[in-house]
Amino acid sequence: MKPRDRAGRPHPQETPARDSTRLTNASAPSPRANPTLSGAAVHGTPDRVKTSLDHLPDAKQRELKRVVEILFAEFEDALAGRNAPHRKAGRILKIVLFGSYARRDWVDDPVGGYKSDYDLLVVVNHAELTDVADYWVKADDHLLREYEIAHGLTAPANFIVHDLTDVNKQLKKGRPFFVNLVRDGIALYEAPDHPLARPEQLSAKDALAEAQDHYDQWFSSAEEFLAGAEFHRSRAASKIAAFNLHQATERFYHCVLLVLTLYSPKSHKLNFLRSQAEQLAPEVVAAWPRETRPSRRAWELLRRAYVEARYSKHYRITAEELAWLSERVAALRDIVRVICERHLNPR
Repeated sequence: MKPRDRAGRPHPQETPARDSTRLTNASAPSPRANPTLSGAAVHGTPDRVKTSLDHLPDAKQRELKRVVEILFAEFEDALAGRNAPHRKAGRILKIVLFGSYARRDWVDDPVGGYKSDYDLLVVVNHAELTDVADYWVKADDHLLREYEIAHGLTAPANFIVHDLTDVNKQLKKGRPFFVNLVRDGIALYEAPDHPLARPEQLSAKDALAEAQDHYDQWFSSAEEFLAGAEFHRSRAASKIAAFNLHQATERFYHCVLLVLTLYSPKSHKLNFLRSQAEQLAPEVVAAWPRETRPSRRAWELLRRAYVEARYSKHYRITAEELAWLSERVAALRDIVRVICERHLNPR
């Protein structure tokens, strides 16, 4: 079975990728519009997620099974040798597929370079087990290798980790991200006798006030890093400029996610944040052209700048690449401003 969009049209098929030797600011094609995750919880939202993957091709189902196996294996290894009782008793309670592959509107466009990711929520039985550095780094690395090196996955796999108490707390507060995750998500694994709370209604007034707080904090912070990048670029401090551009980009993505859903993953990974933002607000796709090799290389340099621009003597980025990235981050800023202000000031 071939994946189709909501109108019944087949998704783009594999075609040879185009290339170019120059950076371009041409807009990338937008993914198909997805339902917004913003707003108050909807009455009648179930307190358990669906379990069927029948809408996915067999190959995609096998890939998701492999993702689940990797998550369990790496988590088990991370717990090995831990002596504290709650660590020795650490368990994965649920793994839930959410996002475009759960909603049936995923995209795979090799020509334009847009590819939907597998997005998963991992629910554990203790808050400490959500610490990415202590328990989940190897799982993250393994999934990246499975996609980029082993080619066992045809799409990147990203995951977020929360404990069950926190998930139920967010559902009782009516947090849009979690409410919609329960509504649209598909359970790939569920341990028995660990139910989800029934989602409550969040008032539009409270949601809007919280969204405004997020906008005030994150947008101004991102602008400061963008200004810092321009300052350091003028001084030919390329590594510092690249790091500042990374931080500006990260914060603009956090901003749009928090304003629209009151949630953003605790992550510095630009690929993950970009994927989440583009699913939620397709307008932001245009900020990052990805049809050409130079544009993809510039994005990779930006992505790697979080670590390498600070610590690696081998990190190199040209003045042209920095100038192009500065233009694209400024374009992202303008798009995020429009999206957020439209949400915060509904007519």
